[in-house]
Amino acid sequence: MAVQQGGGFKPGGNNPGGFNKPGGTGGGFNKPGGGGGFNKPGGFNKGGFRGRFVPRKEAEHRINQFIRVPQVRLVGENVEVGVYNTQDALRMAQDQQLDLVEISPTADPPVCKIIDYNKFLYDKKKKEKEMKAKSKTAEVKEIRFTPNTDDHDFDFKAKHAENFLKEGNKVKAYVQFKGRAIQFQERGQLLLLKFAERLAEIGTLESMPKMEGRRMLAMFAPKSGKKKA
Repeated sequence: MAVQQGGGFKPGGNNPGGFNKPGGTGGGFNKPGGGGGFNKPGGFNKGGFRGRFVPRKEAEHRINQFIRVPQVRLVGENVEVGVYNTQDALRMAQDQQLDLVEISPTADPPVCKIIDYNKFLYDKKKKEKEMKAKSKTAEVKEIRFTPNTDDHDFDFKAKHAENFLKEGNKVKAYVQFKGRAIQFQERGQLLLLKFAERLAEIGTLESMPKMEGRRMLAMFAPKSGKKKA
């Protein structure tokens, strides 16, 4: 044991004034083997099937290498329906340059198809868009009359109402009574009934004309099958 001048304690070794650094040249801990650091997650084994579709975010379905069950049931026109080892199913998808897509994850084993996943998503989005357009909420269009509406104005407004009904919208027709015109309610009722007769082929009168304040109202709905494509 070496004793430093001045009474201080000096451990043995060649490093003056302190403990030696742990093993390895240059000091410090050595990096773990294999090129250093941990490998990045999500990589594929050499020779493994990566698949055609690589999602940038979490996909709607488990596909390709993300299907981690031992067996799957394949269905579809491009395969022989049956239960396959998942690796065999992946190879079949690779041979067809398509994707293995899990369409029923709760089945035992899960049901998969070999399809073009990009095209599948495109068709699905297109179909949803078409269904949304078909289920568009009908609007209520208003047609205003007065007790003294003449024939020309009546025809003009009737044509507008016909177009609204053909487009699948409802039509609220009303007669506005101002001032002393309120005494001509019978004239307003006859006008709305005449309007209903004009629209009879494409629209249905939902209720008889009725007064609401100083207006007499009648609501018309399109007949089923009359909406334009």
